[in-house]
Formats: sequence, structure tokens, C-alpha cells
Amino acid sequence: MKVGEAIAEILKREGVEIIFGYPVNHVLEAAAIAGIRPVIVRQERVGLHMADAMSRVSSGRRIGVFAMQHGPGSENSMGGVAQAYSESVPILVLPMGYARRLAHIDPNFNSVASMRTFTKSAEPITSPAEIANIFRRAFSRLRNGRGGPALVEIPVDLFAEEIPGPLVYEPAISARYGPDIADVRKAAAALVEAKHPVIYAGQGVHYARAWEPL
Repeated sequence: MKVGEAIAEILKREGVEIIFGYPVNHVLEAAAIAGIRPVIVRQERVGLHMADAMSRVSSGRRIGVFAMQHGPGSENSMGGVAQAYSESVPILVLPMGYARRLAHIDPNFNSVASMRTFTKSAEPITSPAEIANIFRRAFSRLRNGRGGPALVEIPVDLFAEEIPGPLVYEPAISARYGPDIADVRKAAAALVEAKHPVIYAGQGVHYARAWEPL
């Protein structure tokens, strides 16, 4: 199995049905062959906003995915990634990267180095053998804790390589956690006793789907 096929298979196992993208990024072709619908956009930031919307309207159950070309395409995406980070929206960002022998040569744009400060994680694929581990870490960060984008850079020279052996990948889990029950009782008592209660809640209520009655 080649690298592109392995990435597409991982996305399918994680429940991805749509991938937004701006060519050229070979993962878009691999995803289409695997049955994931590619939606091609005219400008990178627009594609980021579309992936952002998918994550928001599904309360993070369907992670928005955006793939773009290396160099200028990745540069154009920075604003959308930064906005998703500032608003705690989980998005998987898949920039193509320069070949590994050129990845750190100035002035080539390096997505991992440039976007590390406004992503939950930013990691390049350096070996086909590590693809499953890298994507599991990315999806674990997307599905747990405060929301935000996770970035996996795919060097262009990696697509033609084969992964060693069969793909071993289990989807990332979402850990459940909650507040101390004593604090919940205090908050509930304060609400019950209030004559004109007002709840000022952030989008964490949306992602937790906390609108259902107990």
C-alpha cells in the first residue's frame, strides 16, 4: 500500500466522508479513489472555513479536513488555520510539503515550523512506517481537550513510497470527563434559587451537546 492510499484509508476509518482541498495535493486523488468526496475550492482560506463549518455544525463529530499544495498554497492557508485555533475548532490540516531533502532549505515554506504556534499539533511525516502513529496522535488531539486544528505535513516525495506491511490503525477515542459532582450540585442549587437566571455559555456547550435535558 502506497502512502496516499494509507492516508485515505485512515481518513475513512476516522469517519471522514468529505475532504476540502486546493490542488495540487496528491492526497486528494487518493481520497477520491477511496470513496471520500473531494470538494475543490478557489482559494485556500475559503476551504479552511468550509472545513471549519463542518466541524462546528456537527459538534466535532465529523472532523473537517482541508488539504492544500506546498509553498504558496500553505502560506495562503495560515489565516484560516489561525482563526480555527483562536476559536477552538477542530480541523485536520494536510499541507503537502517540499521533498524531505529540501524541507528545511531557506526560503522554502515549511508548514510545520510556520504554523506550530497556532495549531494543537504540527508534525511532518518523515517515514512511511510512522503514518499510523502520526495520524493517531493528530486525531487524538482533535477529539480530546480544547478544540483546535492539528496539522500533518506530507512531503511530496513520500507519496510514491510503500508502507511496510499491512496498515494497522484503530480510530482515536474521545475520552469522557466531567466536573466534580459537588460543584455541579452547588451550581444547580444557585440556578434553582435564582429569580431571573441567565446562562452565558460558550461553544463548549455546542461541542458537548449539553442542550439535552437530564
